[in-house]
Amino acid sequence: MTPTLPRVIGHRGAAAHAPENTLASFRKAAQLGVQMVEFDVKLTRNRVPVVIHDDTLDRTTDGSGPVANSDFAAVRMLDAGRKFAPEFRGERIPTLDEVLTLALELNLAVNIEIKPCPGREVETAEVALAAALKLWPADRPAPLVSSFAIESLLKAREIAPDWPRGYLIWERPAVWAANADAVGAATINISHEKETAETIAEYRATGRPVLAYTVNEAERAKQLFDLGVAGVFSDAPDRILAL
Repeated sequence: MTPTLPRVIGHRGAAAHAPENTLASFRKAAQLGVQMVEFDVKLTRNRVPVVIHDDTLDRTTDGSGPVANSDFAAVRMLDAGRKFAPEFRGERIPTLDEVLTLALELNLAVNIEIKPCPGREVETAEVALAAALKLWPADRPAPLVSSFAIESLLKAREIAPDWPRGYLIWERPAVWAANADAVGAATINISHEKETAETIAEYRATGRPVLAYTVNEAERAKQLFDLGVAGVFSDAPDRILAL
């Protein structure tokens, strides 16, 4: 199934304007006119799916240490806004349920990136998608489920077969085409910095839309659109939307 994709997808909400992967960031994306947001999901020690990018708490919160070693109650106490700017003091790491509920309220389409801590590739997909399947209405466009982890995408294919999957590529493996087929990828999501006109053409030749991350300059977005890229993930979606 090929998902309906806007040209501009808010990366971790609108991460240039509000603390990434927080409810404030998703609200800001909606205010900027974004139709779809991307965010990262991993599990706490007690298997609560939370929305945070890094394996550790240090960069985006006032906590420290691995997310996988922290129970949800401890994660919930942390401030995920103050490091970004004083006015976001008190912003919390949200649960997956909270982000999906807000996205539904704001009429935002979503790209759920399964971002497992090492060794939790299958478990993270299983727990996160079980929660998402319960909450997301069948009459809304299905979330795009993406991951760099092939095991996560294979599990996603098993438990949410009707939801489209995005195969994320950082360092392109020789078997990228076989991987995309194995996970039943609906999109191929690439780093705009690592790819060329030739490799983008190769991805497009599979018949799948190509999405590029993380594109924060309008000029670069235009170049990518001219190469046939279907959409870009942006921390500053307003810059690209101005195109």
